[in-house]
Formats: sequence, C-alpha cells, structure tokens
Amino acid sequence: MKLRRVVVTGLGAITPLGNNIPDLWDGLLKGVSGASPITRFDVSNFKSKFACQVKGYNAKDHFDRKELRKYDLYAQYAMFASEEALKDSGLDLEKIDLDKAGVIWGSGIGGLDTFLQEISDYAKSDGTPRFSPFFIPKMIADIAAGHISIKYGLRGPNFTTISACASSANSLVDSFNYIRLNKADVFVTGGSEAAVNPAGVGGFNAMNAISVRNDDPATASRPFDRDRDGFVLGEGGGALILEELEHAKKRGAKIYAEVVGGGLSADAYHITSPHPEGVGAKNVMKYALDDAGLKPEDVDHINTHGTSTPLGDVAEPKAIVNLFGEHAYKISINSTKSMIGHLLGAAGAVEAIATILAIKHDIIPPTINHFNPDPNIDPKLDFTFNESKKRKVDVALSNTFGFGGHNASLVFKKFTE
Repeated sequence: MKLRRVVVTGLGAITPLGNNIPDLWDGLLKGVSGASPITRFDVSNFKSKFACQVKGYNAKDHFDRKELRKYDLYAQYAMFASEEALKDSGLDLEKIDLDKAGVIWGSGIGGLDTFLQEISDYAKSDGTPRFSPFFIPKMIADIAAGHISIKYGLRGPNFTTISACASSANSLVDSFNYIRLNKADVFVTGGSEAAVNPAGVGGFNAMNAISVRNDDPATASRPFDRDRDGFVLGEGGGALILEELEHAKKRGAKIYAEVVGGGLSADAYHITSPHPEGVGAKNVMKYALDDAGLKPEDVDHINTHGTSTPLGDVAEPKAIVNLFGEHAYKISINSTKSMIGHLLGAAGAVEAIATILAIKHDIIPPTINHFNPDPNIDPKLDFTFNESKKRKVDVALSNTFGFGGHNASLVFKKFTE
C-alpha cells in the first residue's frame, strides 16, 4: 500500500523557558538557562536544590475548581500545551471527522504529585483510608490523553506511550504511523511530565543521576562538557498537531515541516546506563533514516538526547560517528537539555518542537555551558557550543533515549510539494 505523507501543522509548549512557543524559541536561540533554585518545597535536606521549573504558571488562571480536582499537574501541562497547539493549527473541529482525529500522549511517570500527596496524607492519618475518589484517575499515566480527547471530542485512536524518557518521542512515532497507514487523519500528540517534587528529586538523587551544582544552577546542565555531573530535572509539556498532507492542504493549513521517518530500538544492556558503544543509539538513527528513505549524508542537524550525564554523553557521539562516518563532522549537533533541563517523558516532544523550528528558521540553537572539552568525546564534532548557528537545515533527527534501554529517533524534513 502507498503510505500517506504526514506534516506538522500546530505546536504548543509549557517549559522552563516560557509558556508558549515564541518564548521557548526565543529562550533557546539566546541560550538562556531555565535552571533555578527549587521554590515548590523545602530542599534543605536534598542533595540537589535546583531544577528547571515551569515559571509564571498559575493553575487557577487556566482551570476552574472542578477541573483542578481531576487534573494532576502533568495533566494540566498536557491540556495547556494541547490548547496552544490546536489554536496554532487553525483546525476547525466542527469541520473535520472527529472519528479520525485522535490523541497519543507520552508520560514516563504520570501523576507523581498526586500519588505523593495522597500517600503522604494517609501516612499521617490514624490508618483510616480517606483517599480522594479522584486519586486513581488523577494519577494514572494515560489520563492526560483521555482528558484531551474528552475536551475536544476526538474519537480516534487514544492511548499513552510509556518508555521512560523516550515516551513522547514514541507518541510521535506512533501518531506518524497511524496517519500514514490511514488509521487516522489528525493527532494531538506529545507528552508532559511534572516530577519536580520531593519524590522526584529525592529519587533521582538516590541514583546520583542529577546534578548537585547548587552554587551555580544556571551552568549545571553541561552536555558534553568534561565536568558534567548529571542532568538537571525539568518539567513541562509539548504538543504537536500531526496531520495527513492532503487533509492539511485542503483547509489551507500552514505547515512547519514534514515527518518522514521514525525509528525504535533497545540497548538490551542495563536498566539505567546506555550501551557504552552506543549500539542502540546507532541502530535507532539508522532505522529512522531507512524508514524515511534517506541516507546518512542527507542529514544536516541532530538534536541529541544530550543529558549531561557522564556515560550517555560519551555513547551518543560514538553512535553518531559510527553511523555517519566523515559526514558526522558536517552535521550541526546540539542539546536542548542544556537550557530546559531533562523533561523526562516530555523531553521527546519539546525537543522535536525545537528540531522542527530549527528546520523552519534555518537556525541551530546552541548547546550552552560548555567550558572544557571531554577527551573521551570526538573533538571534530560540531556541538554548536554556546552560540546559535545559522545554516540551511533540510533534514534533521531528534533523538530520545530512556531508562530500560528504550530508544526513539524521529526524522523531520523541510516541507516541499
């Protein structure tokens, strides 16, 4: 069968750099760090006292009291970003087939805030179970997709992808495949996460996974730098409207870029560490390019997973050099996480948005906070350190890898008829 073409027609985001797409993009181009001291709870006894928090967000400005009883913070971020993406797309929901419009959403954890609060309240009680009737539906990781579909009446495929930090990249791959296989015409897709709380920070501290550079949070996320000491925990959400090309053209939609390939692989190596030679990372990029019918030398830009962890930041560049050979040195590479931190299950969606905007505007946002080269990382690679770079971008990859060895890669292309 002939596969249908899929394009991106709407974007929405709530991130540590801004609560809309223009502010996010402006912050990325300027190389702004979203890291700051945690204000949401007392961090006196925590090893990490900072994170990339969403700022200037008041839930009561966007949801009424009844809604807030039902929405964990991660679901609020999902609803917030989806609303912007749908408005941006210009979709008139009264004029499309809602049976062929779906929601695939990603979250690695789901309602951690709700789970923490309910269990904490019970632990302080006399043992009498006084749980909220909304506890379970508010906590479960699939509920954001359900809320979005209910609000907008979207009756097409509806589910959640959970693959740790690759979750929302998986949601994009699945949405792309459903549309090109004629299972749907439109998807609201992306991901959200809200884990900046005692359980999230404490849990990652216990693993020694996140930075403890408390004296200077703004420079703590240092992808590919010799002195990196872990990722910076982030939060937020990113939403994209994926649409079948003819469906978009018939309504005169603006088109940001075309989705042309998606790859999935596993490291099959360790629960938290990447394969040291980047085997899974190499495979997933190859699968994505094969899916797109493109060659390695067609790629102009890679938005890396680039977390600022000691092992991951060595493995991914190895994978790039192994796959792309000499062409690797002609690719502009960057790490969005140097600025927004690691949004966990939302990372793939927000970084895909950054990749799409790089294609649209022919600008590569920087990888900030590079001070000292790592002798274990190929110095000939162009990581776009510290300053944005203008260059033509026709084809770009966005990589996302997760605990458990889950890998996802997406290929976006400048749209042409």
